Amino acid sequence: MQIDLNQFRGTFFQEVAEHLETMESALLALQAGKGDNETLHAIFRCAHSTKAGAGTFGFETMARFTHVLESLLDRMRNAEIAVTTPLVELLLRSVDVLRTLVDAAGRGETPPPVWREVIEELDRLRGAEALPEKVTAPAAPPDSPRETCYEIRFEPGPELLRLSLDPFLVLRDLAELGKLSAEADVSRLPALEDLDTETCYLGWRLHLETDTGMDRIRDVFAFCEDVATIAIDPVNAAAAPPPAEAESKAPPKTDLRAAPREASIRVATEKVDRLIDLVGELMIAQSMAAEIMNGFTADRLPCLREAVAEIARHTRELQDRAMRIRMMPVGTIFSRFPRLVHDTAKALGKQVSLEIGGEETELDKGVVERMADPLTHLVRNAVDHGIELPADRLRAGKPAEGSLRLTAYHQGGNVIIEVADDGRGLDTARIRAKGIERGLIAAEDELSDEQIHALIFRPGFSTAERVSDLSGRGVGMDVVKKAVDALNGSVAIATERGRGATIRFKLPLTLAILDGLLLRLGEQTYVLPLVSIVESIRPRPEQVRDVAGRGEVVVVRKEPLPLLRLGGLLHIPTEVSDPARGLVVIVEHEGRRVALLVDELLGQQQVVVKSLETNFRKVEGIAGATILGDGRAALILDIAGLVALSRGELLSNAAA
Repeated sequence: MQIDLNQFRGTFFQEVAEHLETMESALLALQAGKGDNETLHAIFRCAHSTKAGAGTFGFETMARFTHVLESLLDRMRNAEIAVTTPLVELLLRSVDVLRTLVDAAGRGETPPPVWREVIEELDRLRGAEALPEKVTAPAAPPDSPRETCYEIRFEPGPELLRLSLDPFLVLRDLAELGKLSAEADVSRLPALEDLDTETCYLGWRLHLETDTGMDRIRDVFAFCEDVATIAIDPVNAAAAPPPAEAESKAPPKTDLRAAPREASIRVATEKVDRLIDLVGELMIAQSMAAEIMNGFTADRLPCLREAVAEIARHTRELQDRAMRIRMMPVGTIFSRFPRLVHDTAKALGKQVSLEIGGEETELDKGVVERMADPLTHLVRNAVDHGIELPADRLRAGKPAEGSLRLTAYHQGGNVIIEVADDGRGLDTARIRAKGIERGLIAAEDELSDEQIHALIFRPGFSTAERVSDLSGRGVGMDVVKKAVDALNGSVAIATERGRGATIRFKLPLTLAILDGLLLRLGEQTYVLPLVSIVESIRPRPEQVRDVAGRGEVVVVRKEPLPLLRLGGLLHIPTEVSDPARGLVVIVEHEGRRVALLVDELLGQQQVVVKSLETNFRKVEGIAGATILGDGRAALILDIAGLVALSRGELLSNAAA
């Protein structure tokens, strides 16, 4: 039977990405002196699994590279080669090369030539005389004796094939270690009519003559040892004649280059099981309600209400469970930062330790993926601009090694992600001066520190005295703010000069569900994201003032806040024109608070977010749409867009 390997291609790339992350983290632990021999074993297993998968899918360059890497790692874990800093640096470069090979394989492109230089260095260190052209074990002379013979019993569990594991890969890898003979055990094979193509029935009795050690043989079974019975016993070659020799061949190659890489997510089995259980309970509740309706009489109204309440309860839980399927830990992006910090600090001549916490905190897959680039900008900026050089830190009475902390945790219905360093902190005076120089603020403006710090998120804003390959061009911080705004999140900065800075993100758990405040403008209902709301008030007449050339303001606890009339911005007729007779919702944007005038607040509600751009087009000031319980559509307001609209209106009025 010919198996189409394309169906497993996405899984292969996903698993390789995980292997590379594990290798990178383990190598950094080795370099920091926190690793041991088990760390080397873990790195070796990742390289071995990558090689096996690459060979299966016909990615010859990747398989060839990992074969050389695996051989070097094998000598390292056997203490034949010492672990040194230059060697670890080379292995980290090897991980980078593997990523480029994986990327090229995924796009069906020719691998970039950089891998040849690195593989030659790896080959030199492992002590080989020549670069192997293919990933195969060295062929022995026909009658060359082997040092040790092993009898191996390999009995895969029946679920092996359902886990997308191929037992023939084990036979192939064993054949690379020496001379392999195999005899199949068909005792578990059922009658033809009872045969299940997804169940593994075969087992093998193997005879292996090899000069490699027991540990190397065990590594071959690493990917399936949890679902198989494996026994490896050294024997006397003369006393144990091998069974009939079986040739172990690699599966036929399949052209995989044209197969697209599909977006996917791994889901724990228990999540799927619980989802299926809930669907079953929902169907039972629906059947009960249908039965009541078929013979409905007035006295059965309480039973109908109970059945509808049961359906509502199961529906809410089903929604919650379905959303959790898309949840993934933020550790999936946090894991890339140890390498980033290591490389950036090394390039700048700095010493930086990275502490990660809360990596198990879960967020919607879309939120996690869209926060990867903003966090990368912040981590790089913290190392480049925040943390000082060792000599400068010592003069300031600090340890030579700087500290960078990346943490995530739940707070209410949101997730907080913090990037904190103990560096020089933000220079508030310099940021203000730069803002005045660029015309972003006026010299006479009275701004709080939070409002001044928010200037760093303006496009092109930078206080760096030098432009480096890493940063200083003012590109990145505005990208951070735009990404967070697009997620209906917020960002805040806390800093102390000479002591460090903390940038805190407040993000929704998911993009599909939004906690919002329903409000009314005339006859229309709108949704305001709850994450942006500070408070709501009914101002007194003396609190509302008109500032010449600056528009209206509402004075709240001695703080003047710009007043935005939502009806005017959205061109909607409203019932209330006097702020003292309406309601004002105070929201926060870029460290600055603004007040929104509305007719009425209708209450808080979770809404399902629908993209407006997908179904219509982008509308300034509108983030999306939703369907309310009564079937009406309601638009979701975008605070950043509304503020931009108000600024444009003020400029137009001033010009007129």
